[in-house]
Parts: sequence; C-alpha cells; structure tokens
Amino acid sequence: MPLLRPASARDADFQATVRALAPDLMLVVSYGELLDQAFLDIAPALNVHGSLLPRHRGASPIQTAILEGDRETGVSVQRIVLALDAGDLVHEKRTQIGPDETSGQLFERLAELGAEAALEALELVDAGTATYTPQDPALVTHCRKIKKDAGRIDWSRPSAELLRLVRGLSPWPSAQTHLQTDGRSLKIHRARPAELPAGPTPGAVLEAGPRFVVATGDGALELLDVQLQGKRAMAAADLLRGLRLEPGERLGDPPHDPRPNTDPNREGA
Repeated sequence: MPLLRPASARDADFQATVRALAPDLMLVVSYGELLDQAFLDIAPALNVHGSLLPRHRGASPIQTAILEGDRETGVSVQRIVLALDAGDLVHEKRTQIGPDETSGQLFERLAELGAEAALEALELVDAGTATYTPQDPALVTHCRKIKKDAGRIDWSRPSAELLRLVRGLSPWPSAQTHLQTDGRSLKIHRARPAELPAGPTPGAVLEAGPRFVVATGDGALELLDVQLQGKRAMAAADLLRGLRLEPGERLGDPPHDPRPNTDPNREGA
C-alpha cells in the first residue's frame, strides 16, 4: 500500500489515486480539513473524533471538555458526511477525566482509546453488525480552533474556572498573564486553590515567597509551575528567589504604552 502525503484531500490527483485503490472503507483520524463530496463518493468513510458526539463537534474537543468542566469524555467513531462531525455514530468508548488532568495528558490517553475504538468499529463493519445511530440535534455543542491568545487570564473569574484554563490549555498555548512592572508574560503550567480569602483586587499578589499566591474573583490560586518570558519552565518558588515581586503588586494585561508611534516603519504609522 503506497504512502500518500497530499497537500489537500481535495486534490484531484490524490482522489484519483485513492479511487484506483478501490477501497471498501476509508478511515480518517485527526485530519483538519473538511472532505468534499468527490472524496466521499470514493467509498464510505469513518472518522475518529475526540469527544462523545454530539457534544463538542469541531476542532478542539479535548481542550474544550476540560475548559467546560466535563467529568467524562471519550472517542466517537462516526460516518463522515459533508456537515462537520454530524454523521451517524458507529461506536464510542468512554473515560473519566482526572481532576488534575491536562489536555496534553488527556490527548495521549484518548489517542490510545481512539485506536481501540477504530479497530472495534472496523470489526463491526466487517462483520456486518455495525449500527448507524443518528446524533441527537438537541445535544449538539460546538468548539472552535484554539488560538494563541486563548490563554489570557482574567483574574476576576472564579478560581475553579481559572484552574480549568490552566489545565485545558496545557501544553499549548498555556494560560498566560503579565507582570505589571515590566510587561513580561508569565505562563502558568500548574496551579491549585489557595486557602486564603480573595484580595482586594483580582490579580493582586498575596504572597511572593515561598508561595506564589494570586487573588481571583472568588478566592486565590497558588501558582506552582510557571515560565517567565525568555526563561525555562520552573517551580514558582524558584522563580520568586530571583524575581523582585512584592505582595500587593498585580498580574494582568500588559501595561499600555502611552507613547505615540513615531517609527515610520512600524505598522499603523
């Protein structure tokens, strides 16, 4: 069987090559392009999706499951149709989401679970015992592609929501904030609830050694593993040993530069 690496599954030459193979069934896994009708006309096609459809149709089901506080997720094998992730369900496998599990860790587990589900679905199809169950339109939810700025932390949000942000966007793009003193970004790779009442202002540093504790909208978080712009990831306690940060200082959006843009080579000049 040849290894094909098309730039797009819509490419006519690629489709002709696949058609010449006369496949009985096609299996798609982690492919980020909508397939056109010409490709789907070649043979029936199944897709392995990283959620319990119809929940979390779209590009970021694993991250979204954590961001929204789902306790359970899994993988679904569905028949591919032109509408995104809307085909009939053939098979699924379920799993619990760990309370501290990150999207990176969950992705690794679902990759293995997806391989098992795919093989089981193919066996059902081959044996002629597969059933095709339409998705319930009343249960449909959608998720979008994660963008680089999705990790921006709004410290006024509840602690539980911010913890899900940290877990859901690990390892990429990471939950991020900024030091107000110099504007450097600070990625937060791991955190936990802190046993302190909320400070007067969300984002205020409540402790700056040995613990790194920051006020949230309804309490506080202890930052455990962090990464300052230009530095490697490290324990928050190690960062604080070399960082002049005092209780009462704030974390948040980068400071606004009030100076006018006088460089004619810069955008907007």
